[in-house]
Amino acid sequence: MTAHTALATDRVVMRTEPVQQRSSERITLLLDAAATLIDDAGIDGVTTSAVALRSRSSVGVVYRYFPNIQSLLRALAARNMERYLERVWQGIKNSPVEPWSSFDGTLDAFIDMTRTEPGFRALRFGDVIDQRFINPELSNNAILARAFAEQVGRTYDLTPDDDLVFHLEVAVEIASGLLTRAFQLDKNGDARFIEATRDLCGTYLRTHIPLPRT
Repeated sequence: MTAHTALATDRVVMRTEPVQQRSSERITLLLDAAATLIDDAGIDGVTTSAVALRSRSSVGVVYRYFPNIQSLLRALAARNMERYLERVWQGIKNSPVEPWSSFDGTLDAFIDMTRTEPGFRALRFGDVIDQRFINPELSNNAILARAFAEQVGRTYDLTPDDDLVFHLEVAVEIASGLLTRAFQLDKNGDARFIEATRDLCGTYLRTHIPLPRT
């Protein structure tokens, strides 16, 4: 599963495809501007004029790539997920051999991004706006579960089945709810909720999907 397939980024509507480096750099500036605006004023603070001003662009440039703020936020949410999964894959390479130890890495990556990635704490993968913000056919957590299942398959040389995907999605749902609560009032995350998330998800996965040591 490539990032493009998993995220269905072709469904993130833009007026002009960023086929040239200059266009790609311009879109990065627009998304970076939106992310900092979210940190400053929340998602409602992201307007076309505000993005144009923050990115030192014109309103026309914003509309050139994004027909509306919804499509811009959708693109930012997709970028958030791409960056998150990149961190997850890097962490898996350094995971201990104990079964499901790599799931700790997925939590650590999410926690670190929530603390450090501009705009991520409020927007995440767009689920605060719509649970199917990135792909209308799958929930954001279902996308993550499928991506994790593919990686488990690679690590343990097995073919992911519906049971694996289901139990991973359950774990992702548990983590999503508890980590949302952990960062709701504390920008660094409530340590008790974070550790409860780690314990509950780890116990659930080891109980329902026992894996061999690699």
